[in-house]
Amino acid sequence: MAQPILAPMLALILWTFVIWVWMYATRIPAMRAAGIDPAKIKSKSDLDVLPASAKQVADNYNHLHEQPVLFYALVLWCVLGGTADSTNVALAWTYFGVRVVHSLIQCTINFIPARFAVFTIGSIVLFVIALRCLPAAMG
Repeated sequence: MAQPILAPMLALILWTFVIWVWMYATRIPAMRAAGIDPAKIKSKSDLDVLPASAKQVADNYNHLHEQPVLFYALVLWCVLGGTADSTNVALAWTYFGVRVVHSLIQCTINFIPARFAVFTIGSIVLFVIALRCLPAAMG
């Protein structure tokens, strides 16, 4: 039977695919409207003409492959290190929720102070999970 802490990890993976679909749903029409031929793109700067709405979603997709990597590692540590208790499960679900809020802010209004605040909350949640895993790591 799967550990409960794996559910928020799977949820974040599935959320990443939601953003992937959203990215293509905004980027492909924006590229067509801008007359960009995908076969002729040489660098990211070739996409600078795209509207912010298309760039924001693509940026968020990229962000979901950055800090969440720490989350995935911590969840696996919790399972392997025996620290997947109810508190860490709740913290993992909190992190998932924070990342969804971060995505929705970035993909819509992209208000940087709000994004930064939400990102900071997520970072703190990860740090707390890591600190809670530390005693098991120390033996």
